[in-house]
This record gives sequence, C-alpha cells and structure tokens, in this order.
Amino acid sequence: MTTSASEQERDKALMKAISRGDRQAFEQLYRQTSPRLFAVALCMLRRQSWAEEVLHESFISAWSKAASYDPSLSSPLTWLTHIVRNRAIDWLRSTGGKLAAQEDEFVETDSTSSAEPGEALQRTQEGKKLASCLDHLPADQRQSIVLAYYQGMSHGEVSDYLQQPLGTIKSWIRRALEHLKECVGL
Repeated sequence: MTTSASEQERDKALMKAISRGDRQAFEQLYRQTSPRLFAVALCMLRRQSWAEEVLHESFISAWSKAASYDPSLSSPLTWLTHIVRNRAIDWLRSTGGKLAAQEDEFVETDSTSSAEPGEALQRTQEGKKLASCLDHLPADQRQSIVLAYYQGMSHGEVSDYLQQPLGTIKSWIRRALEHLKECVGL
C-alpha cells in the first residue's frame, strides 16, 4: 500500500495548502487518504463505529496541526497514519475502550457446520479464549497479527501497510504469537 512519488508530492502540496487554511485542499486530502486510514483504525479497533470516531478525531487533529507537518521527515500519508495509530491506541487505553472491548466477541461460528453440538461449543469457547488473549496484546502486535493471519498479508505487506520496518513487524508478530501460544495453553 505504498504511494507513488507523484502522489506524495501532490499530498505534500495539499498539506502546505491545508496549513494555510485551505478547506478544499483538506477535503481533497480526506477523500484520497481516508479509506486507507479508516482501514488502519478498523484493524486496530475491530469495530466500525470506533474506527469512524477515531478517524474523525484524527482528521480534526490533522487540520489543527497541519502547520507542524514537516515534509522532510515523512510523507503526508505516513504522518496521517501515525496520527490515526496514536488516536486508536489512546482509544484502546481509555476506560471507554477497555469496557467496550469486553463487550466485543471476536468469535466466528459456522452455523452451517454439521459438527456435534459439543464440538461447536468447544470452538466457541476456544474462540472466546483466543479473543481474550488477543485483547491482552499491545495494539501494534494485535494489528500485525490480524493483518497477517486474518487478512492474509505477508510480513512485507504488513510492513508496507503499517509503514513500519520489516524487522519491527516480524518482531511484533513473533512476540504476539509467543503470547498467544502461552495464553491459549499450547
């Protein structure tokens, strides 16, 4: 999910215009980047309404902090992604995020399965256990695991998507798998 050099230059020009208060430039940047940024928030938060809230807050922050954007440090998409990531992490750390995460069940059951009821119950219990274990992972590790194992991305694709070094992604995934193995009891 990398952007081309021409897209980066276009986004840098938009950021410069936004820093001067250009609302049309802000709207254009929003239209071009919000689908990717929403995906980042959704992967981290796992609930559409939360991801929408975090995305909204992130763009408000981006509007107010546009003058602090330094194009020599990162691309606009990277800068915006970090804002979304940090907002999502803040949300997960907040009391509301913790309470809401307890409501969530990260369980998928196959109602068309011909398995015995005991097996279906066991899968549900295992699913609840896994969801609980995932909830105890740091947000970066959880997001990496979800992208790699639930979205089917390679480590390189996760690295590009999260705009983090490949070694960092591999480390997050390795630590997350170690935690999940211990937590689930394998």
